[in-house]
Amino acid sequence: MENPFFWLIHTVITLYIWVLIAAAVLSWLVAFNVVNPYNQVVRNIGEALHRLTEPLLRPIRNVLPNLGGIDISPVILILGLLFLERILFWMFA
Repeated sequence: MENPFFWLIHTVITLYIWVLIAAAVLSWLVAFNVVNPYNQVVRNIGEALHRLTEPLLRPIRNVLPNLGGIDISPVILILGLLFLERILFWMFA
């Protein structure tokens, strides 16, 4: 039987990865003028995603060199979260 603690960790990490993906997709949609950033709904969703992701992405962006407009910090954070999840399951499961 699966440990509820590990289930919760897995679920939180999975949900946060989906939030990171949604934030990246929304930023692309705004950058390519697919959605209007002045729309109140889009602005609220973007602000919520920014507030959820920025505290973990900002330290990664500070360490990464400038890649000329390409932001790979979400990819690095996703890899780090998956690595952390695997380490926790390996150590305690």
